[in-house]
Parts: sequence; C-alpha cells; structure tokens
Amino acid sequence: MIYLDHAATTQLRAEAREAMLPFLGERFGNPSGLYRVGRDAQEAVDAARRTVAECIGARPPEVLFTSGGTESINAAMLGIAYAMRRAGAGNHVITSAIEHHAGLHAAQHLEELGFDVTTIGCDAAGKVSIDEFVRALRPGTVLASVMLANNEAGTIQPIAGLAAILREFAERAGHRVALHTDAVQAPGWMRLDVEELGIDALSLSSHKFGGPKGSGVLYLRRATPFRPLIHGGGQEMQKRAGTENVAGIVGTATALRLAAEGHAERSARVRALRDRLRDGILATVADAQVNGCQVDCVPNNLNISFGGLESDVLVRRLDERGIAVSSGSACSNSTWEPSHVLMAMGVPIRRAVGSVRFSLGETTTAAEIDEVLRVLPAEVAAVRVTA
Repeated sequence: MIYLDHAATTQLRAEAREAMLPFLGERFGNPSGLYRVGRDAQEAVDAARRTVAECIGARPPEVLFTSGGTESINAAMLGIAYAMRRAGAGNHVITSAIEHHAGLHAAQHLEELGFDVTTIGCDAAGKVSIDEFVRALRPGTVLASVMLANNEAGTIQPIAGLAAILREFAERAGHRVALHTDAVQAPGWMRLDVEELGIDALSLSSHKFGGPKGSGVLYLRRATPFRPLIHGGGQEMQKRAGTENVAGIVGTATALRLAAEGHAERSARVRALRDRLRDGILATVADAQVNGCQVDCVPNNLNISFGGLESDVLVRRLDERGIAVSSGSACSNSTWEPSHVLMAMGVPIRRAVGSVRFSLGETTTAAEIDEVLRVLPAEVAAVRVTA
C-alpha cells in the first residue's frame, strides 16, 4: 500500500512501541499507588512529562496528558472560557472558520452555554484574517482559539503575530485574552516552542506524529485560568481526572522526541516529494487546481481539486489500486460533505466536492510518488467518464 494520509494518522513508531511494551506487561502499576510498582509508573509519567515539556519549550507542570487532540482542544476551550467567565472577565470567544471539527463544535457548545462566539474568516490561501481578528476584540473577550497548521490545506497561521496583538490589547485595554492553538498537525514538520508562539494553551494528538492512538497533550501556561472538563481524582495536577494511560503517555513522549529531532531535514526532503507530486499532477491531469498556499504551510500536505468528479469516488478507486488518500478531514468522512475549510477559502462548491488531500510522511519515497503519478491520470479520467 502507498499510504498518503499521514494527516489522518501515522504508523506507531517502533521506538514508541518498544517503550510502551513494559507498561502493558510487568510494569502495570497505577501511578497513584504508594508501593513500588505504582511509584515506578509515576516515575515513568514524570519522565514523559519532562520530555514533552523539553520538546515544546514548556515547564513540566504545564504539560497535561489527555486521551487525544479532541479532548485537549475541548478542555482548553471550555476550561479556559468557563474559568474566565466565572472570574467575571467576560463572555466572548474568538475562533476561525477553518478549525478542526473539534474546535468548531467546542465553539458551538460554548454558544449553547451562553457565550458569544465570533468566527473570523480567511483568505484564498487559508490564512486567517488579521483585520477581522483585531476588529473582533472587545473588553469582554476571554479566549481566542486559532489552529497552528490546518489539517486540510496545511496553511500555517500567524500565531505569534496574534499573540503580539493580544499582548498589545491587554496593555491598552487592561484586559487579558487567553490564546489557544490546535497544533495537532505541526509536530515533525516545524519547530514548536510555546514561548516563541506566545500562547497560553496548545493541543497535540499523539497518533499524528508516530505515537499511539488514545493519547494526547494539553499545554496550559502557568496561572492560566482553567476549570477541569473531567472530574474525579486529583490526577494531572488536579486538572484532568482519571487513572493515567501510562503506556500511552510513555509512547507519546518517545514519539514526540523523535518527531522533534531533525524536523528541518525531514521537512526539506518531504517538501521536495510533495512538490514533485504537485507538479506531476498539474502536468498530467487536466482541470486540476491546488487549494491553499504551498509556501507558508506544513511541507507534507497537498490539497488538489479535480474538476468534473466527486472525490469520494476517486478515493475509493485509488484504494483499489493500493493508494490511500483522503477526500477531506478523516474525522468527518462518515458524514461526507464539502470541506468547510475549502468553502471558507472561497473554493467554489463544484471544485470543493472534487478535492483530494495527499498528506505525505517521513517514510514516503520517490518511487511511491512516481507510482501515484503513473496511476492517477487514468483513474481521474475513468471517474470523470462515469460522473
């Protein structure tokens, strides 16, 4: 199989698997236990926390482990917004139209709970509107949540710039606005440093960078107002109740460390392969159009619209030829509809329904790209005939 859907999930790294195995066997302790096997588990969690903190430029107590990116995003948005409103800071939240469904639906839930939510748009490249962001700010704003790298078009957002705007707003208005970013698509492809980004919260999903499914990370800057989403025991500094998934946490830390190492070299190699794929498609397939920017974006993502077809049909045909790609966000494929990201970018609906996402990984080879380029033109032509 030629797997080009790494934005949906990645294969578990061998090193992560090996690191996890002892905690699925003889090192089975509950980190809350005071006896030896429990202390061993807690030491493993603490070591993983230090590793993750080092990878993102944070302090270990600012790193919380969760069940995945969706929980981290929901915990950040709901937890910060709840706490700020409870403190009397305000009732207004800003987000963008191109967020992952976890962020979009969390924002919708905040609206149901009485929050006022402003959704800012983006340009044709998928870059959020700075002007709209500035205009949306007001004294009652408590939280802004904008993703770092888009999961469908790959566009990198100016998070550090948004943070600077919020600092200036705080100095001028005397009112702090917390900033959260969904960084799920970033590890392995770009440097992650929470201080450089200037953020208060950041969400990660382990299986996007070679870690296990069911494990995630939430960075929460020290002193950021936060109300826990999950209640129970006092785990994760009393911010996320529930017995820790020790094996998953250890695997997450191992995978994130490996993803952070050599990201510049990895990105350069994969970017060249992506450009080879893009140029080959545009040269051999008529009525194909790249969606989004190909410069200020993660290097592994290529979103192309093929005119005169519906992408789910093409995706199924390519699967029969041993090529795995996506017709959009993998988290929403069970209820297929035109991508909300592409629609926000102004892509006409007739082109949006024909969009395919090719997302490469560090194991992708030139031979695989060439095979896709050999197979794709005939498959596109065949789908168009039956459309």
